Amino acid sequence: MPPNPYLLAADDPDALVQLLRDNPSIAQNQDEYGYSLVHAAASYNHLALLESLVRDYNVPVDIKDSDGETALYVVETVAAARLLVEDLHADPQVRNNDGQTARQRIEEEEDFPEVVAYLAGLESNLTNGVAAPASSAAGATTNGTTEADLPSVPEGLQVTVGTMNEEDEAALQPDPEFRRRIEELAAREDFQTPEGQAELRRLVTEAITGEGLTEERNVRPRQD
Repeated sequence: MPPNPYLLAADDPDALVQLLRDNPSIAQNQDEYGYSLVHAAASYNHLALLESLVRDYNVPVDIKDSDGETALYVVETVAAARLLVEDLHADPQVRNNDGQTARQRIEEEEDFPEVVAYLAGLESNLTNGVAAPASSAAGATTNGTTEADLPSVPEGLQVTVGTMNEEDEAALQPDPEFRRRIEELAAREDFQTPEGQAELRRLVTEAITGEGLTEERNVRPRQD
């Protein structure tokens, strides 16, 4: 019986790499629920395998399962999320069949707050006027979806239609002040307590709405 590539993606990525070399077409496979090897590699944090699937075997980085969810929805580490978004150019604005982004879906499950914080930082930058990826720009049609089917743009959010250049991609990096505050919070002994998690949710809300962070950054004294 041939090995199950999805089990190999979870437990033995080196064996899967060899299997792919012998049969490259396996890379594009999806199971009955649309779950792909890209989803599996991202979920189990096998970053070299994830990068190889996208770069070497041309698997779409935003390949969707039957729930309309990409690999970004199943990441459990910031490293996997960063690889997907910053290096492989996954779109953090993709919405699943329930209209949720990856950040909203992960936050709903109340797991992996560091991943939620990272994705919220990306949303904060997009809210501040960074061009949206062309695949999710207003007016685009994908799989029969028209502009009328898309959620309305929140008031105050400017969306620029077009492809991203290198400067735009660099701007998608999480806000440095937001990252600093998240790192300070994560280092606190009470981070996993209800109080610590409540503070994390407050920071995430600030990042999404754009409130609080800009004001603090403007009044922070310069450190020579």
